[in-house]
Amino acid sequence: MKLITVKRQTRQENRFTPKMGRLSAKVTYIKKHMLGIPIQTLHKYRETYYGEVKDCRDCNLAR
Repeated sequence: MKLITVKRQTRQENRFTPKMGRLSAKVTYIKKHMLGIPIQTLHKYRETYYGEVKDCRDCNLAR
């Protein structure tokens, strides 16, 4: 049994960019889990409409 695992999870989220406005994108989270409990988010990135992969730091969450 492994104590520490790394898992990916993809979900649909609303994002906001100053140039485009509201954007619905698939956001993938890479998280570190210990005994099935998430500890830390290692990286998150999103896939654009054109299939490019971008870091989530360049856009803000739409609230």
